[in-house]
Amino acid sequence: MNTNQKENQLQRTMKSRHLFMISLGGVIGTGFFLSTGFTINQAGPLGAVLSYLVGGFIMFLTMLCLGELAVALPVSGSFQTYATKFISPAFGFAFGWLYWLGWAVTCAIEFLSAGQLMLRWFPHVPVWVWCLVFVGLMFLLNAITTKAFAESEFWFSGIKILVILLFIILGGAAMFGLIDMKHGEPAPFFSHFYEDGLFPNGIRAMLVTMITVNFAFQGTELIGVAAGESENPEKTIPRSIRQTVWRTLVFFVLSIIVIAGMIPWKQAGVVESPFVVVFEQIGIPYAADIMNFVILIALLSVANSGLFASTRILYAMANEGQAFKALGRTNKRGVPMNALIVTLAVACLSLLSKVAAPAAVYMFLLSLAGLSAQVGWIAISLSQLMFRRKYIREGGKVEDLKFKTPLYPVLPIIGLTLNTVVLISLAFDSEQRLALYCGIPFMVVCVIVYHLYVKKHKQSEKQIEL
Repeated sequence: MNTNQKENQLQRTMKSRHLFMISLGGVIGTGFFLSTGFTINQAGPLGAVLSYLVGGFIMFLTMLCLGELAVALPVSGSFQTYATKFISPAFGFAFGWLYWLGWAVTCAIEFLSAGQLMLRWFPHVPVWVWCLVFVGLMFLLNAITTKAFAESEFWFSGIKILVILLFIILGGAAMFGLIDMKHGEPAPFFSHFYEDGLFPNGIRAMLVTMITVNFAFQGTELIGVAAGESENPEKTIPRSIRQTVWRTLVFFVLSIIVIAGMIPWKQAGVVESPFVVVFEQIGIPYAADIMNFVILIALLSVANSGLFASTRILYAMANEGQAFKALGRTNKRGVPMNALIVTLAVACLSLLSKVAAPAAVYMFLLSLAGLSAQVGWIAISLSQLMFRRKYIREGGKVEDLKFKTPLYPVLPIIGLTLNTVVLISLAFDSEQRLALYCGIPFMVVCVIVYHLYVKKHKQSEKQIEL
């Protein structure tokens, strides 16, 4: 291998602990710390727990499919590459641009939200100053080396997990009377779960909530994006997927049980952060400041993971002839700098659209961000079905696969069906409907562009090579 080839390749420096934390970094964001109360208020305590269990089940099925694909083909493009290979190049092209733009916009949202959080401590410093600081910090963490990014994400996610564990332990102890409440209230136990009936707003409210909850688990798929830079993917990827699925589900469900047990469901949707309320009930000093810091870390963690994911997707697409070739180059440290700079530039433009452009532009970008991960989960499930089918047709033996999705094709079909139902159900949610109105036309335009330009360009390049 010559020097030029080496410089255009990513480096396998990530360990299992990095993959696990990167995945958690993408999934445990502000929505978890701020929106859980709203979920309980809408679905009721038991309904919220069931919603998270169903969302976790869909995540479990999707991650099983991703595990088989990522171990068999540990590439940085991950499910975008799988969609191109096993579904169709046109779909892979359209989905790749949707997913890339979705994460780039998400990064912008996280930068803006982080800047606004800083107003609590520095009310006289403009938000845009903090946005610049956080953009610079995330750029450095992603530009130094892949290992620097992975280590920073490990510690970002570690802080979030530590706070969640403390919340579950202390909140659970107060819920069952093992420690005294600050104002001497009696331990609630499970009284808030049944005081107004098991489903106070009806079954339909719980079903509608499941749509939103399913989005709460999205980000776990980042394990697949990081697979191309992991050490010994045959061992690290399955281990990371198992850890991510079970621990994420446990963190989410136990936190919901504690919140629903400590705060009456009618009040849960009114408070800014249910975590702050529970910590204050227990008597934790400076609870609001602690949670403000944790939410800030959560925002930066999601931005860090999102910048990594979108950069790698763009890098992979460039190497597949679906983006400019210059975006597929890496520097001596194995970092795709061109893709990183372009992604960060688009994130900054998205940030400006919030201030300078009409609200419709910002909502369009925000809707694409919300839709991209759901389309990604559909792509993962369908790609696994197509991969296994092609693998067997070409003479491959299932027992030779290092990681196998169990009960094929039943579980992948169930995963694909449930993910598709969630996507369709967006049409019945007035707040989420815009995602379909924006996302579907965007993908259609990308498919047309692929057939009119990209496909012909690739064919002409092949003819020149021949």
